[in-house]
Amino acid sequence: MANWNPWHGCKKLSPGCANCYVYRGDSRRGLDAAQVYRTKTYDLPLQKKRDGSWKVPPGEMVWTCFSSDFLLEEADDWRPWAWAMMQARSDLYFFFITKRIHRLLDHLPSDWGQGYENVGICSTAEDQPRAQQRLPLLLSAPIRHKSIACEPLLGPLDLRPWLGPEITQVVAGGESGPNARPCRYEWILDLRQQCMEAGVPFLFKQTGAKLIKDGKLYQIPRKLQHSQARRANINFQCRTFRPLHGGQEWSVLGGKPITPKK
Repeated sequence: MANWNPWHGCKKLSPGCANCYVYRGDSRRGLDAAQVYRTKTYDLPLQKKRDGSWKVPPGEMVWTCFSSDFLLEEADDWRPWAWAMMQARSDLYFFFITKRIHRLLDHLPSDWGQGYENVGICSTAEDQPRAQQRLPLLLSAPIRHKSIACEPLLGPLDLRPWLGPEITQVVAGGESGPNARPCRYEWILDLRQQCMEAGVPFLFKQTGAKLIKDGKLYQIPRKLQHSQARRANINFQCRTFRPLHGGQEWSVLGGKPITPKK
């Protein structure tokens, strides 16, 4: 897998942004995460090694714009070139998460059609109001691979109106950082149950720094938040998808390639 951040910095938009990890990380370095700039790796998908081969080899999954928001207003002048690089590297699978799904239709490339086969788009839904605002737009948008991120999960969520075969996965997790808001384990389990009923893969990605389970508050160190979520053993994988023509099959849980069954 590869990480591609064509621009860095973001503007807070909704309750899920309150304790943003990008702001937290930039603050430790004395930087202002609200300042948006194009990065030195802006053209990473097109960069080559000295021997002429791609720096990001064919078949890789590319985590895109995780230090910003791909649909951020301040990136409007740069985004057309990013779309063009995704189209040029159809041998890669690009994946980005956005809180600005409402801006997608007005900022798609002219050759988008029903979506690039090698691009997955995930909308966040950290609470019920955000789910009701964003998920109808996600479902109606021309996107080949759609997913939902309930992270940081700030309350109980009913996703039933939007769960169906077009959703490749639902990811849920608590909030990290010293000022994290608590996540209740029953909220996680309820989302899992909704996904199982709808036949949609589910991933419990991380516990967050404060997890309430059986009425007890657990303070979980950052380094253990992902491993503790895995130890819960509640992920639900009912299907996989193959976003690249002739490419490898990908697990919808965590975006990891899997070995096809013999």
